Amino acid sequence: MTYEELIERLDPNVYRSLRQSIELGKWPDGRKLTPEQREISLEAVIYYENLHNIPEEERTGYLDRGSKAGTACDPSVRRTQGNGDVDPDQFVEVKS
Repeated sequence: MTYEELIERLDPNVYRSLRQSIELGKWPDGRKLTPEQREISLEAVIYYENLHNIPEEERTGYLDRGSKAGTACDPSVRRTQGNGDVDPDQFVEVKS
């Protein structure tokens, strides 16, 4: 069985358990995830979410930029000009 076949057959309950383990840093029985286990589990969860077309806002690691869109907190904003200085015209002030 290949990795892809394993993920295709992954039960949704196992996916949710893996996702929770990544979030908490421990397995359901309380044992701590090793860095390698966390990495492998995260790869499996991301692959599962892509394969099963989980909506972007429900995926692991999703960041809702909301009112931050277009501000210095938005990584899609171009932050520098050719000389390496910050371009203040690229940022929008957001007031709550």
